[in-house]
Amino acid sequence: MSTRLLLLFAMAVVAIVAMVDALLLVTGASHQAIFGWSVLTLAVIGFSSLYRISSLRGGGEAVAVQMGGTEVPASSADPALRRLRNVVEEIAIASGVPMPRLYVLEQEPGINAFAAGYSPADAAIAVTRGTLDRLNRDELQGVIAHEFSHILNGDMRLNIRLMGVLFGILMISVIGKRVLLHMSVGSRGRGGRTLGPVVALLVVGVVAIAIGSIGVFFGRLIKAAVSRQREILADASAVQFTRQTQGLAGALKKIGGLPEGSHLGNRADAEEVSHMLFGEGLGFSRWFATHPPLVERIQRLQPSFRPAQLQVLRGNWLAAPPDGLAEDRALGLAMHYAPSVDAVLPAALSGTPNRVRVDPAKVAAQVAAPADDDFQQAVRLAGNLPAGLRELARDREAAPALLLALLLDSDAQVAARQCEAVRVQLGALQAQRTQELAAGPLRDLHAALRLPMATLVFPTLRSLPRPQLQAFVKCIDALTHADGRISLFEYCLSRLLQVQVQAALEPSKHLHFGRRKVVGVRREFATLLAVVARAGNPGDEAGARRAYLAGLQRILPQDHLPYAPPPNGVLALDAVWEPLDALDPLAKQLLVESVTATVSHNQRVNVAEAELLRTICATLHCPLPALLQVA
Repeated sequence: MSTRLLLLFAMAVVAIVAMVDALLLVTGASHQAIFGWSVLTLAVIGFSSLYRISSLRGGGEAVAVQMGGTEVPASSADPALRRLRNVVEEIAIASGVPMPRLYVLEQEPGINAFAAGYSPADAAIAVTRGTLDRLNRDELQGVIAHEFSHILNGDMRLNIRLMGVLFGILMISVIGKRVLLHMSVGSRGRGGRTLGPVVALLVVGVVAIAIGSIGVFFGRLIKAAVSRQREILADASAVQFTRQTQGLAGALKKIGGLPEGSHLGNRADAEEVSHMLFGEGLGFSRWFATHPPLVERIQRLQPSFRPAQLQVLRGNWLAAPPDGLAEDRALGLAMHYAPSVDAVLPAALSGTPNRVRVDPAKVAAQVAAPADDDFQQAVRLAGNLPAGLRELARDREAAPALLLALLLDSDAQVAARQCEAVRVQLGALQAQRTQELAAGPLRDLHAALRLPMATLVFPTLRSLPRPQLQAFVKCIDALTHADGRISLFEYCLSRLLQVQVQAALEPSKHLHFGRRKVVGVRREFATLLAVVARAGNPGDEAGARRAYLAGLQRILPQDHLPYAPPPNGVLALDAVWEPLDALDPLAKQLLVESVTATVSHNQRVNVAEAELLRTICATLHCPLPALLQVA
């Protein structure tokens, strides 16, 4: 696929330069002039691509804002926005990725959506107002699950890079359109006295558009080649995730049955992002379509569906357009708009042992591939997070205190030192909030709910100004080291926060295309497994050694690396993340299996070990669902 795309891009560049040269030959230009214009054309293409790539360094947020997206407020009286946020929160918890930032394209009545960003940590999901108004909860869930598939499978990263690269071959067409627009505006009121310059501008604009049409042609071919198969896979992943076809199929039927369909009004922006949309944004012909035909997508979900059924739906909806919220009320789904404060802990979270059985191969298979049981467990987890805490997680003023309160020590003297550190770094108000949250809502929070709640807090933190975010990170570091030692949970939470902050401050710098093999990181593997083994077997060196060997056997069966836990404990992991994150995908799969074998050498994993496993996976960009699958 990559070879084909490079070939198409090279053909586009050659064709554009050839077109420029041909026009110059017709006008009788000299060879030196033709050479100069060829170089200039290549420079325009190259520098335009570099400029666009640079402008997209902000990640998903930059794309959503360019498309006219309005960020969904943390707290809103709009039931459609509350429903959207709840659905996305549930899927984020289930898939093990941070909660993405949410945007709505308010002026777009069509049904469409897209996910953009360089990594899950800086992802943004945008939906049109038509999506909110026309889809019921199951259909919205299907669309969001489809977009999460793009997040989990790395499609976003390819799509946003494609936007930058293709901008170069589209730039000449853009120049032509801008010239014609300037001519149209600038010639008004001149009474025909400046006809010569107007004609010159008209010629320049038309020629630029003619030459640029070559770039548009190849750009659409490239986007179609990239997007079609990935859209099919995303549909399949959404069905696997939600375990029902009705929702996704219903959304596609409404696209086909409503006059607005999935079209976007802003054609210029829709052209650029067409390859990352849920549905066709511009209605290209089959050759240039970035998505499979709509009926084909529906029939993959419901084989008995026939095109004639769309005509019936069109007739019905022409008289009475669908109302998603009204359908929810009729289906009894309106209760999901807000979680219950008094929900009862599910069986998986109740009781004192808090242990689940796992299988290393099954855990590795869950990475970036959540299934229906993960989603159902996430719904229960989200329902058990008190509504008050969920609201605080969305509040920019209160969210930092929520994470800080999770780190307060049970020892009163240590907690007092920690609160003083908060006061020094962030002020007296945040210190007071931290104390109140620790003594109030967080006091009885179940251990298995700590990281899921942090998942909801992270996107709120990403919206903080850079200086405030940096001060918060320093404060977290001060709290974790207040008693001279760092607990397993403190390390997990601070490490996850660092991953989030890095992605928030410079999204484009945290792309990871790993190619290293296992044999090149033996020492790092040994350190990681030794730390994990000791953390899961405190005070039992023999048990820790057996756990270590169980993990080592899975990934380096021929090596004899002795069990040697580092003296600084979990802090030793800071030195292993970068080399391990550079591993290729197959090696990372073995790593996840190996770590799982270490933590589950007795066939069971407790909540603390599960938190460490999820932290390792998140740091290495291998998102793991909220709770491990029962074997």
